Amino acid sequence: MRLKYLAAAAFASASLASAPIADAYPIDCAILLCMAGGFPPSAECTAAQVEVIRRVTPWPIEPPLQLWNCPMSGGGSVPVPNLGSDGLTPEIRQYRDAVEVWELSKRSQSGSGGREASTTAIRNFYNREGDFVRQAQSNVPSWVSAAVTTHTGNAFSSEFGNFRAILLRMQDHTGAYTTEWVRY
Repeated sequence: MRLKYLAAAAFASASLASAPIADAYPIDCAILLCMAGGFPPSAECTAAQVEVIRRVTPWPIEPPLQLWNCPMSGGGSVPVPNLGSDGLTPEIRQYRDAVEVWELSKRSQSGSGGREASTTAIRNFYNREGDFVRQAQSNVPSWVSAAVTTHTGNAFSSEFGNFRAILLRMQDHTGAYTTEWVRY
C-alpha cells in the first residue's frame, strides 16, 4: 500500500514539474514544428492547428505562422549556419513561404438578364521579405478551383452556388501540401 502512495506521489510531482515546462513554449514554435510534421495527432499539435485556424478566420486575417514569436536561436552562443538576412534557415523559410490563405466568396443570383455570379478571391501569403501580404486575384490556381468544387459542389467559375470560405494551404517536411477549408 505504501508503495502505491509513493508511486502516486512520484507521478504527481513529475506531472506538476513538467507542466510549466510544457506550457512555457510559444505556440508559434509548436505551429512551426507541427506544420513541418503535417500536424500529427497530439495535444500540442491539435492546439497549434486550432490556433492557425483561429488566426485566419474570418476577419481580419492574421499571419498564421508568426515566427517572430518563436525564439529559434535556442539561447546559445553557437552560430547557426545558413541564416539569411531574415534570420531564418532555408528550411524554415520554405515552410513560411509555402503558406497561402485564400479568402474566397461567391454569390449567385437570378435577375432580369438571367443568372449572374460574382466571385472574390484574395490571396494572403508571405513575400520574399517575410511580410504577410494581401492581394486580390483575378484568376485562381487549379488547386484552389478543385478545392472549391470539392467543398461546394460547384465550380468557382460557374454561375451557381453561394459561399464564403477560407482555404489554407501548408507544406510539410516531405514537400506534401495539405489544405484546410473553413466555411463561414
